[in-house]
Amino acid sequence: MTEFTLPPKPTKTFWQKIRPYFIGLLLLLLYVWTFTSIDIRWERVFSQRTIDNIFRVIPQLFSPDWSAFGKVMGLMWETIQMAYTGTLMAAILAVPFGFFAASNMVKNKFLNTASKWVLNGIRAFPELILALMFVAAVGPRPFAGVLAIAIGSIGMLGKLYCEVIESIDMNVVEALEANGANKLQVLFYGIIPQIIPEFLSYALYRFEIDIRASTILGIIGAGGIGTLITIATTNRNWSEVGLILLVIIVVVTIIDIVSSQIRKRLV
Repeated sequence: MTEFTLPPKPTKTFWQKIRPYFIGLLLLLLYVWTFTSIDIRWERVFSQRTIDNIFRVIPQLFSPDWSAFGKVMGLMWETIQMAYTGTLMAAILAVPFGFFAASNMVKNKFLNTASKWVLNGIRAFPELILALMFVAAVGPRPFAGVLAIAIGSIGMLGKLYCEVIESIDMNVVEALEANGANKLQVLFYGIIPQIIPEFLSYALYRFEIDIRASTILGIIGAGGIGTLITIATTNRNWSEVGLILLVIIVVVTIIDIVSSQIRKRLV
């Protein structure tokens, strides 16, 4: 019977032995520093008043006010329209940014760098900040939310489009150019067929994100169901808030499922 000799286990250095404990200690110190530097008043968190408020509000949240269903659905539909319009605008406007930022499409390094900086700069602004700016510019209406969603989505979609374009098979493009195809023919027959499925997939994924974002923008006056959340919480109408949350959860879940199925067929 043949005997097999296992190779000796590699010896670990002292640093390799203590590294997991050192990292764990650093994380522990980070958590301790975080909680000690934040002024958390634990006596208020666990006060009798807080406990009473929890037991008063939570049961109302789980008892939705169905009499407001029509109003809630109307504003939820407005929120979906805001997200769809903003995402559609962003999906179109992000295309040129994606092409200019792609190094295999535009050889000018200045245009590549400038486009990437613009996309990075757009992604640095949260939708809430953009919504505040547009509410001040155009007034408290859904159009402000549409603009905030559109501008905010351009940064993410432009970045993703750029990565898709840079990953295409350039052999197809070179073969078309070798056979005498002009720039327009190369674009329509060599590039677009490769990028359209992923472009649509990313646009749908961004639409899912924008649905969630648009429910919040109404809180600062950008229209949609967020406005109703502000009114209901101000009036302490927790039963209506519970209905709003239920509608948001159901609608977002349905959109996620449908969008996921569409994206699976596209890619």
